[in-house]
Amino acid sequence: MTDILHIVGGGMAGSEAAWQAAQMGVRVVIHEMRPKVGTFAHQTGLLGEMVCSNSFRSDDSEQNAVGLLHWEMRAANGLIMQTADKHRLPAGGALAVDRDPFAQSVTDALMAHPNVTVEYGEVTALPEDGHWIFATGPLTSSTLGQAIAAETGADALAFFDAIAPIVYFDSIDMSKAWMQSRYDKGETEEERTAYLNCPMDRDQYEAFIDALLAADKTEFHEGETATYFDGCLPIEVMAERGRETLRFGPMKPVGLTNPHAPDVKPYAVVQLRRDNSLGTLYNIVGFQTKMKYGAQTDVFKRIPGLENASFARLGGIHRNTFLNAPTLLTADMRLRTRPHIRFAGQITGVEGYVESAAMGLLAGRIAATEILGGTLEVPPLTTAMGALINHITGGAEAKTFQPMNVNFGLFPPVEGLRGGRRGRKDRYKAYTDRAKVDWQAWLAPQARAA
Repeated sequence: MTDILHIVGGGMAGSEAAWQAAQMGVRVVIHEMRPKVGTFAHQTGLLGEMVCSNSFRSDDSEQNAVGLLHWEMRAANGLIMQTADKHRLPAGGALAVDRDPFAQSVTDALMAHPNVTVEYGEVTALPEDGHWIFATGPLTSSTLGQAIAAETGADALAFFDAIAPIVYFDSIDMSKAWMQSRYDKGETEEERTAYLNCPMDRDQYEAFIDALLAADKTEFHEGETATYFDGCLPIEVMAERGRETLRFGPMKPVGLTNPHAPDVKPYAVVQLRRDNSLGTLYNIVGFQTKMKYGAQTDVFKRIPGLENASFARLGGIHRNTFLNAPTLLTADMRLRTRPHIRFAGQITGVEGYVESAAMGLLAGRIAATEILGGTLEVPPLTTAMGALINHITGGAEAKTFQPMNVNFGLFPPVEGLRGGRRGRKDRYKAYTDRAKVDWQAWLAPQARAA
């Protein structure tokens, strides 16, 4: 075989694209700039490194669109889902993983595959020919970003994404904190106690908000303009929207009972989720921040139970770059001006690890099928992957395009079902039942061909 699929970027999307194509018998070269060229957020040169949360979010494939996406990726023998299941941590109904062993396993699997080669070094220009997938993610290097902008004739859009801090468990005061998943969710005791909770009364909450609003924040560089993605807002931005915003967001006190004071309802609760299999590290859920490091320690130590906390990593903020995909990409993820190039992952305007990996899965299969002399249509709109790719390549309004998580609002309605909140459970089950049938039908001819 003389045709090689080149994949630029070894994150979630690039790793999944490489695995899918290699499994189909196509030779793949992954071009990864790390560790030779680093980024603000990455800590290693491993493929599939998780730079923000360690959670793939809900694993419920009947009532949640993200869980449905998990199901579709597992059905397609996706590397990211296989590896996530291998390194799973208790997280209630979510799929959280031990991030370092996860990335090491992704790297090991790809390195061991006979059809995969990894070349380390930065790609700084768009190639003139060949078969290429660019999956460089939200931290695309400035040089390559400039080359993409020059080719597309329009500036890449951008928003800022923030990273939550990680705390050493042995520095948390468990006489104030307790272990419980919200509403005791989970099938095992370990799952039902997957989250660490720090309660606040009203005075503590108000003092915390005051400190948060007064803290020193990271300033944008001159000339930088961007908007935040609503699913990853810094906590201080949420607080600026209203003093009660955090109580109805990451600090909501519902579904929890403090065993240290069972008759006292907390006014707000800060949750932490286990970040490694040893249980030595916990990340503060939903606490992405752009506060300066000194301010972070001062503010976060106001949280009951974290007064003497030690931090393995403080929060941070970085610029995320993505394409105006509805105007620049075709339905099968090709760059309109250079059809031999496809884009996949967060740079296409999807948001989240799972969505990124899913777009990599599709790009890898579609590109590999083309190299092997065939044609692979994108999945039907009724599937999670089909709904997501349809949104970014044409379903969204180009003028207001922003990064999007998978959600049932992207799916075509199922006729005859009750609308509103009361009909939601039956409606979501109908969406997922239909999607699973249609996804299996889309996979079946590919399985026979293999």
